[in-house]
Amino acid sequence: MKPAEHLLGRLEALAAALALRPDALALLALGSVGREPERIDAWSDLDFFVIVRPGAKATYVRELDWLAAAHPIAWAFRNTADGYKALMADGVLCEFAVFEPQELPGVPFAPGRWVWRREDEVPEHWATPVPPLPTAQPADWRVGEALSNLLVGLQRYLRGERVAAMRMVQVYAMDRVMELIDAAEPHAPGVSRDPFTADRRFELRHPARASDVRRWAPGIDRTPEAALALLDELGRHQALPEAVAARIRALAAQCGAPQ
Repeated sequence: MKPAEHLLGRLEALAAALALRPDALALLALGSVGREPERIDAWSDLDFFVIVRPGAKATYVRELDWLAAAHPIAWAFRNTADGYKALMADGVLCEFAVFEPQELPGVPFAPGRWVWRREDEVPEHWATPVPPLPTAQPADWRVGEALSNLLVGLQRYLRGERVAAMRMVQVYAMDRVMELIDAAEPHAPGVSRDPFTADRRFELRHPARASDVRRWAPGIDRTPEAALALLDELGRHQALPEAVAARIRALAAQCGAPQ
């Protein structure tokens, strides 16, 4: 069975199980199993919301029999007040949350697809979030934030905080660089951007940048080199304050990075 058939079929089985429960109102599919089924592959998981009647949420969060009715559960971990990450016995990973109708207006999420709903009680427009999706920061903010990440990261590296330095440079600063590229360069056809994070599918949106990613994230022992590579990339997008760029290069040299 193809991955899309398998995952979408699992959602249909879950919808059928929920439809038998009077206190269940709807099943909303999100992510690739939602409005982008063309992205489903062998490594996709199931992201979804279950909407239940007021007063029923606690039962659905406490007992996962409704999920096991679709397929046996091998493991489940409650990672938020509203939901879980769960592994089904056949290897399908689920990430889900349970909400009552009055909670949905305060929940941020990318628009989803109804797998099943009680149409007389759940309107179509509930599949679209009320809170706006994150707005893009201007380029000046992204460059400034990345520069500060590089400064702090290299200082932490010199202090001996290698893990913290790696994250500051190879995660936080790189995130800002990927956002700059997303805004400035064309995307590969048919590859969408996750509204909440730039790293998802970045290499697919910008295949020519794959080699650059390796320079920006070369590993925990090469954070100074990563900082210099990211600094060079920032300079391609905007003229950098000379004092800041010089300080970053000086810190990297102290760390032993080749200039």
